[in-house]
Amino acid sequence: MSWFLFILLSFLTLGGGLGVVLTRNVVHAALFLLVSLVAVAGLYLILLAEFLALVQVLIYGGAIIIVLLFAIMLTRSADYPRISDNRQWPLAGIAALGLLGVLSAAFLTRPVEETQLHSPAFAGLGNSLFTRWAIPFEVASLVLLVALIGAIIIARSNEEER
Repeated sequence: MSWFLFILLSFLTLGGGLGVVLTRNVVHAALFLLVSLVAVAGLYLILLAEFLALVQVLIYGGAIIIVLLFAIMLTRSADYPRISDNRQWPLAGIAALGLLGVLSAAFLTRPVEETQLHSPAFAGLGNSLFTRWAIPFEVASLVLLVALIGAIIIARSNEEER
């Protein structure tokens, strides 16, 4: 069952990545990126790395995609020309197939070593985050707050100039 789930999530990751590269609509590209990032989080869950899966979904799947979509929506203009096809597709395809061949040969010739399963202690991580690392954590939150306030001030000053 886990092998089937691994194959399914791998295809979702690759399909999302191909969707990002091949689509012409930037909003659709951002949504394909979200599919790919959530599938990677599923792969982390299969590997029993729950914390990495949670961080992947919250940081990349949530925050980064939302920032990317806001940037796309706010900077979209009719002044920018649409990207057209060019003559570099065949060369890029040959390079991609060559890279696929090299990586496949390297993967198939070297056996994958098994590792011991161990469960990380999330209680220890949370305890150290809010005791030993509480001050740096709060400083990082203040830096983000100042950056957010600065962005709001810059956006409002540009709006008043218009």
